[in-house]
Amino acid sequence: MAALAALLAVPAGTAGAAERERLTIDLGTDTGAFHGGASGSLYGIYGDGVPSRNVLEGMHVRTVSTKAQDGPQHPGADALEVLPPFVDSGGKDVYIYMTDIYRGFPYQWPGANGPERLADFKEKIRKQVQQVLTMGEYKDHVVYVPFNEPEGNMFGTGEWSYDKVSWLNDPQHYFAAWKEVYHLIKGLDPDARIAGPNTSVLYDQVKGFLEYAKANDVVPDVMTWHELSSPAAVRTNVAKYRQMEKDVGVGPLPINVNEYGHNYHLSVPGQVVQWVSAIEESKIDADLAYWNIDGNLNDSAVEANKGNGQWWLFNAYGQMSGHTVEVTAPHPNQQYTLQGVATLDEDKKQSRALFGGKSGDADIVFENIDPKLFGKTVHATVQEIPWTGQVGDSAQPLRLADQELAVGADGSVTLPMTGMHEMSAYQVILSPGGNGGKPADPSVGWRKTYEAENATYTGGGYSRNGPEGSPSQVGKFATSGAYNVGGLRTGSDGVLSFDVEVPKDGTYDLSVFANSYNLYDLVKEQGPTNVFLRVDGKDPQELRLPLGYKWVVWGHTDTTVKLTAGKHRITLAAKDADLGVTKGDAIIDKIDLALRDENVTAPAIYEAEYATLSGTRPDYTHPGASGPGAVPLAKGDSATFWVHSPTDGEATVSLDHLGGGQAKVSLNGEELDIPKAGGTEKGTDQIRVFLSGGINKITVTGVSRALLLDRLRVAPSHGHLVTKVYQAEDGTPTGAAKVTDAYTFATNGKAVTGIGDGKSNALTVDVVAQRPGRHALTIRYSNAEQAPATHYNPDPIARHADLSVNGRPARRVLFPTTFHFNNFWDLTVPVTLKKGKNRLTFTAEELPDFNGDTYNQYDQRSPYAPVIDQIGVTPLTQR
Repeated sequence: MAALAALLAVPAGTAGAAERERLTIDLGTDTGAFHGGASGSLYGIYGDGVPSRNVLEGMHVRTVSTKAQDGPQHPGADALEVLPPFVDSGGKDVYIYMTDIYRGFPYQWPGANGPERLADFKEKIRKQVQQVLTMGEYKDHVVYVPFNEPEGNMFGTGEWSYDKVSWLNDPQHYFAAWKEVYHLIKGLDPDARIAGPNTSVLYDQVKGFLEYAKANDVVPDVMTWHELSSPAAVRTNVAKYRQMEKDVGVGPLPINVNEYGHNYHLSVPGQVVQWVSAIEESKIDADLAYWNIDGNLNDSAVEANKGNGQWWLFNAYGQMSGHTVEVTAPHPNQQYTLQGVATLDEDKKQSRALFGGKSGDADIVFENIDPKLFGKTVHATVQEIPWTGQVGDSAQPLRLADQELAVGADGSVTLPMTGMHEMSAYQVILSPGGNGGKPADPSVGWRKTYEAENATYTGGGYSRNGPEGSPSQVGKFATSGAYNVGGLRTGSDGVLSFDVEVPKDGTYDLSVFANSYNLYDLVKEQGPTNVFLRVDGKDPQELRLPLGYKWVVWGHTDTTVKLTAGKHRITLAAKDADLGVTKGDAIIDKIDLALRDENVTAPAIYEAEYATLSGTRPDYTHPGASGPGAVPLAKGDSATFWVHSPTDGEATVSLDHLGGGQAKVSLNGEELDIPKAGGTEKGTDQIRVFLSGGINKITVTGVSRALLLDRLRVAPSHGHLVTKVYQAEDGTPTGAAKVTDAYTFATNGKAVTGIGDGKSNALTVDVVAQRPGRHALTIRYSNAEQAPATHYNPDPIARHADLSVNGRPARRVLFPTTFHFNNFWDLTVPVTLKKGKNRLTFTAEELPDFNGDTYNQYDQRSPYAPVIDQIGVTPLTQR
């Protein structure tokens, strides 16, 4: 047995039993083709750009359930506006909740009695199907969901039901309605796929529904229900349903469990991987539940173009391929323990495993490693995907170890994992080794977490809040250590002191995990709550802490501190003698400290053999390669990398290759106007490009012979792509648009508001380009418009700007909520500029409903653009 020590410099958490737990991955037992169905989303897409297509495609979102076009349930998420960007980003199916054409929950469908209400609904269904039929080939990706949780809504016992009798007790009216609606949809669209019954749980009565559907030839094309339960229930209920099918004599039908997970799970890689394991094992589709705001992929996406830890978990999951293999957990099918999913791709000679949910130590054992695929030595890359909060941006997974291991005589390899954290997920990629490939160094060194509830608080106003989310309180949000601390607020003299100890002199990255509720009285005044950081009473810094849509929604504010080896006191205070006082109200979860050493400052490495490949497969026979191998790119073959950038700005992409041919490079779907990369000899091509903050898609495509691509290395850089910044107040506002000094966190304290509600209320800004071609337009903006909600979901609105360049037809750009008009974010849009002066015009007006003859009556479509602070103009690349 060969061993790999994956040393995680984090607190080990709860110690395991004397005998280490083990998670066993049997590469010799094929459990079916990889499906990828767990990466679905309910109400996760607001519209084209929220989230960005990069975020959508990189998360490998397979299915989306969303509201009927023009439905008044929530702002955005209109089915036919979501459909094209979703499908163009690789999505499979959009499930239309046809009932969400009504307001409220339970649905408020009009009529004096059941037949009148059903008649009204059928007319609305007719209109919805007719609208879908205008969508061309996109309509093939639509699945109609006529009823949602009918037992608690239209055919339940409440005020808005058909006859106040639950169909679970007397199904006659529901079954008749199902039959009528089924025939209505199929009559208008014979190729339609219809899903149902879409119950809140898999009731025993679903079997009776199947019997009726079979007898009347109205069997749904897709079986749907919700699992607001546990991963174990997913496995159990899928098996239970399959038995129903056999008993009735239908199917097997495709299944979509189109709501799964709870607040306590969502955003937490170590929790969600347990659901993913059960869903993938069951070979079904499933959509993350919608508890909060739409357009952020169920607490996966941050701002428009960033991902948190959960996003990176799904990015890793979506890059699995081949077939799944048997995984035996130490506590099989038991939530809140170590669970996992694994694949073997024999063509790529690669196995991938995702696992998590346990703190402490465990052995990850790969068994039955085929020597014909892997040889006698394997290359193992071990990564961690940490929790970064619901609204906290995450960099790419941390590389913990990258080593070559001899396969034991019994065909196995054991990886001892040390100091795992239950909130993290972990990935192991196994490839053939022994070919002289150079392992990469870890991407992280010393790091440690300090919980706020264990820190020392002095002054007034202190509160220790919690416990927050837990296995017994899944409706609450996950929180590191289960508790957090309040007290830093307007008028407070509170000081929260963390006693830390570090191993060596140096610069340390410091992340403060915090939250302010955007609509809380003290927070509404200023927006981001400001607090003051000192180290040993010196070197004051002012920090602005993250806002969220509710309390206990975590993000992080990042800075750096210089520390000498030994003990220090880091304080967060509500007043500072040099810098001022706090405005707002914040809660603090923890701080993370990490040594900013050569592990962290080295360029990020993206191995080609781990990329998403098209038309090719890895080659593990080149001793000059980094990692286990390289990828040959003949003409038309491609390798796609999902690259993180901490900010909008210049980066240097080093393309390492072993020669053999040439390739072109595309960034975020656009081919770069640069010379072809590669050549006949081994070398590196350095490309200066503008990367958007968050997720970037870089694709390398072969154009001549076969370039042998080794890897990408990506690092921030400066001075090659010059950014020219233009303040919005220096532009020309017209009509009702005006310069305002109401937002103190705008650059220079000024911004432009009132753009929109008609094209005459506009902002024009003249910018200068040093050369013609593609440029990055980085718009610093704020938006806090929010519609009145009818349920537990906050309903922020994504404002839009119609952007015209030099009088050309305008492009509509969506801007997600920043949670307060005094909270400014950057959003980058690529544009084509001519050399010299270019005129940018920003306007906005309310978008009508789909047919163009009505407007939303619940203030869910804004006529306004966001507040615009400044505009940066940067060449997209350096020739």
